[in-house]
Formats: sequence, C-alpha cells, structure tokens
Amino acid sequence: MTKSKERPLVKVVFNLEDDWHGFETETVWAEYLSGNRCKLKNSPFYAKGVSFEDVVHVNKEKQSDAFVFESISIAAGHSTYRIIVARSTALSLFEKYWKPIQDLGCSYEATQDLYSILAVDVPSKADIHEVYRLLEKGEDDEIWDFDEGHCGHQV
Repeated sequence: MTKSKERPLVKVVFNLEDDWHGFETETVWAEYLSGNRCKLKNSPFYAKGVSFEDVVHVNKEKQSDAFVFESISIAAGHSTYRIIVARSTALSLFEKYWKPIQDLGCSYEATQDLYSILAVDVPSKADIHEVYRLLEKGEDDEIWDFDEGHCGHQV
C-alpha cells in the first residue's frame, strides 16, 4: 500500500461585508485541490454562506499570492453557527448546555478562549432542527447568544 500524498494547506481570504466584528477580511485554512479550487478545513468565524468541508472557487492574487474566495463549487452540507458565551456563564454550565450539541456530532473552534466567539460546525448528518433547538435553549437561558453563519442542511 502506498502512502497517500497530502495536499498542501493554504489560507483562503474572505472579504467581509458585516462590520460588527471590526474585520474587513477573514482567512480560513483550506486544502489546495487544483486550479482555482480549495476545500475548507476549518469553520469560518465571520464569513457567511460557507461551512467546513465546502469546496470553493478562489482567485489567486498575483501581488500577494493570496487565494481569495469567489464562490462555492461543491457544498458539503455542513452548517455553521456562531456562539458568544455570556461572561457570567461558568465553564461547567457551558459544558452542561454544550454536551447535548456535541453528542449530535457538532464541534467548535474558539477565536481565543471560551468567552470569545465559537465557530460551531454542524455536520451534514446531524439533526439540524435539534441542534437549533438546543442553541435556542442556551440563548433563552442566557448561557450564550448565537447566530447563523450558514445553513447547508436541507430544511
């Protein structure tokens, strides 16, 4: 058996329209496929309309060699939500509310620590309605605020 050849990771730049977060762009790690296509390898925190594992069309800028997002080529069916945990929420309480979401197959990345922004990946096989219900429960109980970055599930 031959060892599979790993493809290089690159950063894909997303130009952001919303300004609530104070950033004009966001970079997301991606696996370079070929030509002008890359596969996203982490969840975006601020960019909307894309999710983990999506294959995207990019434009390589000549000046900076940056790969700039243009459009989705193949949607992976994942969804992305952002959670901002309330400063008053103890870690143990967050974990109590997060565990049922994690049990549905979801994971998250944090910008810095628990009290920053969490980018939540909802895999395509997860029950999106149950995940959303649990996110709303956490918001209703003032554990966190959340918003939808992208819904890639069939609803």
